[in-house]
Amino acid sequence: MSLMNTNPLNPQTRKRVAIVIANPAVSTTTGWPVGFWWSELTHPYLTFVEAGYEVEIFSPAGGACVADGMSDPNDASGYSKTDLITQGFLHTPELLALVANTKPVSEIGLAAFDAIVVAGGQAPMFNFESASALQEKFVAFYTAGKVAAALCHGTAILKYARLPDGTPLVRGKTVTGFANVEEDFADNAVWQYGLLSRGTHVMPWRIEDALRDLGANFVQAGLWRSFAVRDGNLITGQQNFSGAETARLVIEALGR
Repeated sequence: MSLMNTNPLNPQTRKRVAIVIANPAVSTTTGWPVGFWWSELTHPYLTFVEAGYEVEIFSPAGGACVADGMSDPNDASGYSKTDLITQGFLHTPELLALVANTKPVSEIGLAAFDAIVVAGGQAPMFNFESASALQEKFVAFYTAGKVAAALCHGTAILKYARLPDGTPLVRGKTVTGFANVEEDFADNAVWQYGLLSRGTHVMPWRIEDALRDLGANFVQAGLWRSFAVRDGNLITGQQNFSGAETARLVIEALGR
């Protein structure tokens, strides 16, 4: 996917990252099919590959995954039409095959990877609550001192991640994720287009509110700003424009 010479320090011991994307779901608030967000997979993927990392793609249940329509640069909405990184991914059959046949999260070997990165999209807000294997694997990476990362609505995993003593993993941690100001923007957009009745929200709950309630120090950089933050071995990215930023913090933590 890249023309760069990755020039790894030791080609025999490359860093390895497991990227997790959400399985398809149906929104309980809109009734729309929802999935993962392309740029939250493709931008970290490219950043890692250009750093000489090896990347594998997983999903909680395995199998074919489907992206949210507006994250496709070829979608009629035109919302993501400038996303040339995703366009390249979509035109590379061997990469598309990775999304069409993801491995289940249960197959992630803790010893085989240096980091886990959970991408977002709309589906995590509806199916991560029941994704117990993903919750356990995310906590296992964190407690092993490996990098545990999530971005955008993928940070929904932090609502459910508990340490072995039952403490919310996110308590006392500085994190970011899809911010309330961005949820407000999304709600107003669908109301203006008449896609939902005013007062009906796109999401059933909000990342910022939920993580603050669990004791997190939630920070954000403003509406649609690319932003990620690291607190020890926990790394979080704000939204769909923060994929590369999140990956760069992972690389900063792990080295090359």
